[in-house]
Amino acid sequence: MSAGMDAIPARNASGISGLWNLTLGDIRGEAGAIALLIPLLLAATFWNGFPLIYYDTGAYVFEGLGGHFMVERSPVYSLFLRYAGAGASLWFAAVIQAAATAFVVTQCARAEIPRLRMATLAVVGASLVVVTGLPWYVGQIEPDCFTALVVLAICLLAFRANRLGRVRAIVLVGIGGFAAAAHPSHLLLAGFLVILIVATRGVVGIAHRWPKPRVLGSAFVCILGLALIVGANFQFTRQIFVSRAGASFVFARMLQDGIVMRLLDDTCPKSGYRLCAYRDSLPPTADGWLWTPDSPFFTLGHFTGTAAESERIVRDAILRYPSLQLKAAIGDAATQFARFRTGDQIEPQEWVLYPVLARYLPGQMRAYLAARQQRGEIDFRVMGSLHVIVGALSLIGLVLFLGFAISRRRDRRIVLPGFVLAALVGNAIICGVLSGPHDRYQSRLIWLAPFALMISLRPSCRVDDHVT
Repeated sequence: MSAGMDAIPARNASGISGLWNLTLGDIRGEAGAIALLIPLLLAATFWNGFPLIYYDTGAYVFEGLGGHFMVERSPVYSLFLRYAGAGASLWFAAVIQAAATAFVVTQCARAEIPRLRMATLAVVGASLVVVTGLPWYVGQIEPDCFTALVVLAICLLAFRANRLGRVRAIVLVGIGGFAAAAHPSHLLLAGFLVILIVATRGVVGIAHRWPKPRVLGSAFVCILGLALIVGANFQFTRQIFVSRAGASFVFARMLQDGIVMRLLDDTCPKSGYRLCAYRDSLPPTADGWLWTPDSPFFTLGHFTGTAAESERIVRDAILRYPSLQLKAAIGDAATQFARFRTGDQIEPQEWVLYPVLARYLPGQMRAYLAARQQRGEIDFRVMGSLHVIVGALSLIGLVLFLGFAISRRRDRRIVLPGFVLAALVGNAIICGVLSGPHDRYQSRLIWLAPFALMISLRPSCRVDDHVT
């Protein structure tokens, strides 16, 4: 395979039918596939009539367009909104997210099946739009759509670099690095995957059987992501750091698991925690602690005012109850792995977000309020159940496929499904343990399972190139 932009000639194409038969190995078919996927990925957004809004959207707009640093929000995604022209229209950000997703999906399909027809990939994309939550994240003004792009970009750079060429590899590093920086959990997931790649390389070096991954490209994704986070934080605060909110989210998860209450009961008032005075009025859930206005969290100073004590309590609780922590962590990770229903808090939200959006997006408010989401016309009861069923069956399918491929020694076909399954496990551990289980944390990633399965089950899926 050539290192250039193109290597596999397509069949002679004439007319519309010829265009549909172009393969991804042809630059025209590759570009056509990306162009077809972009509107497909925005289908839910077009139907809604406006980019989808999450409760955190207001904070990103406030930070990015207002220039106010938010400890708990990624400044990288906030600056993305600013420079993408969100003040003029949120559609710009949604289209860029769709274009990035379409590019990475196309590169993955091209690397796995260079002779896959453009039309076939369009059918795969349309299927994902119908049976997974993919379009609901791509068109949402929230960094969640970038979670899966971290996984695919790192997988391609590590295992399929010889099918990319220099230009595609550089673009993937750029997209992957930005995706890793768009949310703190993404950077942790990227780090987890790079560690997995290094370990895999070591095992392959001993076994001399499975594809040997490259580390450098995937490491660049992490390095770029870290640099973007530090740079964005410095732009807002003129200080160098990665995150100041991590301990607060871990504290909230421990509160929900009952560990914080156990620590307070065992140590107050001798410990001197300020929280001892609020022991009888603590919310039972992490979300109640972090986001309910009458929570002691707000009384004690929110993220900034509670940072030091949160770190102390987290450290003390880990040292004092290691077995309890391990049990809770395993339970939260397992729960998170199984929770991936679409529609988590995609609901009318103008009562919370209207003041911020009206201030920074005044010209878009009419379209915002007229959207189906704000009119309460989006119902995820049937759709969410379908997505859960497809996700669960796809997970089972991935495990069965991996078992079959390993038993038949089809080692190069296990890369994509195996990597996706590992990423789903890693994401569940990171999000479940550090923040507590939420449907959207796994839902934003679960579409990779049916995608990997559809690509891997193709009869023409022959990845015979030597990967070093």
